[in-house]
Amino acid sequence: MRGRARRTCDNQVVPTVRPQVVAHRGASHELAEHTLGAYLEALDTGAGGLECDVRLTADGHLVCVHDRDLRRTAATRGIVSTMELADLSELDFAAWKNPWADLDDEAPDEDENLRGVLTLRKLLETVADYDRRVEVAIETKHPTRYGGLVEKRLVDMLRDFGWDQAGAPVRVMSFSFTALQRVERLAPEVRLVQLLDKPPAWPMLKRVIGREWIVGPGIKMLREHPRVAESIARSGRDVHVWTVNKEKDLDRCLDLGVAAVISDRPRLMLDLLEQRLGPAQ
Repeated sequence: MRGRARRTCDNQVVPTVRPQVVAHRGASHELAEHTLGAYLEALDTGAGGLECDVRLTADGHLVCVHDRDLRRTAATRGIVSTMELADLSELDFAAWKNPWADLDDEAPDEDENLRGVLTLRKLLETVADYDRRVEVAIETKHPTRYGGLVEKRLVDMLRDFGWDQAGAPVRVMSFSFTALQRVERLAPEVRLVQLLDKPPAWPMLKRVIGREWIVGPGIKMLREHPRVAESIARSGRDVHVWTVNKEKDLDRCLDLGVAAVISDRPRLMLDLLEQRLGPAQ
């Protein structure tokens, strides 16, 4: 997947690789993030990958939730790590995205299973049963009260699916170098992505991360620090960029030859790639 773009004489970007489009928390621009509905929408658009954040509940379940508390996405003051799955399952994780939906008498009834808390197991089952290969990028959130137990439970689940081996359609991401080291010890063949949002961290990280680790910089950092962007692109590693939602940012990624773009708007990214590169093979 590694490669750099080249430019033609009329200064058009011609990438040497077609980046994978990864749906950030599902098709989260259109539908509530981390809901099954958002992920099914992303699959229907043709996204090549799905991205999710995982946290551990008080009774040991991995759930797809970004924030440590539920004020933003479920209108409650609860903390994910102190609640059991049964309690989370009673909450509506989609109402915040369209708070006036109940006033629309003509809106079709929506399956409640598409609006509730989504377990990682359910997401992986959905991907495993899909009619084409779809990859899953799983981010472990830190700091957390459970520390390394999150990575242990995650690797145990990947083993349940047989996805702890080389070639599996999963990769594990984190801003925590220590968390990724844990995964490497537990499952050496699982692909790892070192997330990065602060330019000063790159000179140190590039010396210590594994040779085959992927680098995951934020698009804002790449925009504001072009020298760092070029250094990452020249590192010989696959680069997966988050969160790419604008045409100009996709073009920057194409220019750098990145291997994947993680977007809230996978349909838009796929349409733009088709305009630039033609239909996917």
